[in-house]
Amino acid sequence: MSRERLNSPSSASDNSPLDLLSATSLVAASMIGAGVYTTSGFTLADLGSPGWVVVAWAVGAVIAISGAICYGALAKELTQSGGEYLFLSRSLHPIAGLMAGWVSILAGFTGATAFAATTFETYLRLETELSPGLVASAVVVLAAILHTIGVRPGARIQDAVVILKFSLIAAFVTIAVWSMVNNNAAAVPTTIVPSMTTPSFDFALKFATALVWISLSYSGFNAAVYVAGEVRHADRNVPRALLLGTLLVTACYLILNVIFVFGAPVEAVAGQPDVAAKAARAIGGASFETFVRVVILFGLFTSVSAFIMSGPRVYAKMADDGVLPRCFRFSGLGSSGRPPVVAIWAQTVFAIVVIHLSTLKQLLSYLGFTLSVTAALTVSLLFWARGQAGERIRGRFYPIPPIIFVGGTLFTAALSAIDSPGQAVGGLVTIGFGAIAYLLSPPSRRDTCETEL
Repeated sequence: MSRERLNSPSSASDNSPLDLLSATSLVAASMIGAGVYTTSGFTLADLGSPGWVVVAWAVGAVIAISGAICYGALAKELTQSGGEYLFLSRSLHPIAGLMAGWVSILAGFTGATAFAATTFETYLRLETELSPGLVASAVVVLAAILHTIGVRPGARIQDAVVILKFSLIAAFVTIAVWSMVNNNAAAVPTTIVPSMTTPSFDFALKFATALVWISLSYSGFNAAVYVAGEVRHADRNVPRALLLGTLLVTACYLILNVIFVFGAPVEAVAGQPDVAAKAARAIGGASFETFVRVVILFGLFTSVSAFIMSGPRVYAKMADDGVLPRCFRFSGLGSSGRPPVVAIWAQTVFAIVVIHLSTLKQLLSYLGFTLSVTAALTVSLLFWARGQAGERIRGRFYPIPPIIFVGGTLFTAALSAIDSPGQAVGGLVTIGFGAIAYLLSPPSRRDTCETEL
């Protein structure tokens, strides 16, 4: 692989539209979204213990931080936009990259956008005659308009909203802890660790399924790699953004979930799609629930915005390589900061279609399994891929992070597939779609892709 092909012209340019703050806020916006505000209700219903819910989130945190370190090592060598599509097509084989690219199109961004927007509608809880999915669709369209106006303006608006989101979350945590301590809204135990009795195989399956759901909440840890070609000094700032964003969000997740599952009676939140609002009502009454819904709506909008910003960059990279129509390409880069407009609106249309076809829980299982498998394959590149100098790409603390991420991700995905075979089949079909697209592509295009390796 040549240096020219590995690095985009903007990777070291001071004129690139995104800086470290924007890249880090993109990671945070991608992570803190629908998953953390819906997952724990379903997880609590399956595991039956608040302590096990928090343990599952802690295990997910270790896996996500390991993944951030691994993706940072890859991003240091491959500084173009494109994410898994770029990493796998350049370091393994074009067919692997195309499979990952189609996962991004069908699941990673389209499905995740629909999931966040649908959760937005759930938490808004409008008592109107509007048809289901209409509000969610409007949120997606609004985010698309925001990012059509330009990379830099869209990023700056998103930075401001992300800062506001963290401020509101901090206010929520402060009020919740004060209420729980002073009003005895919940009898919080002195320890959150559950009794370590020998779990059954059925419990192990449920725990693995919970981890797959939770992995969806952590999946945005890699968001900065999708826009690396537009990040200033990407070889330094992208790895930093991945790790900083993931650590910040991990701390936030653990605090939030302790409040969610210990702040209300189990029967009030177990199995509920709006677990955060239900916990808020138990802690501080109806007015506090309304405040929390506002906090969550800000967070969910930034998630939709982040996915609409990141996903089309993968489409644009695939168009650059000739596997998608040329109209999906960037119209300009560098100081002009013109986004891939056609790709943005294509993803908007795809997400709206998914909004009207799926439920929250279906999307949760499908997305968690599908994205886990693709991410594990990408991180496994560290075991054999070589960088610009011809040496193996390793990263910090090698080989511990890739072993934790690949092993943990594949193990839980396998157990989850046993427990929910239908969603696993859907994920495998999505992954296989890219292979079919590659095999059906003209031989001349395949030959060109292979000579680029």
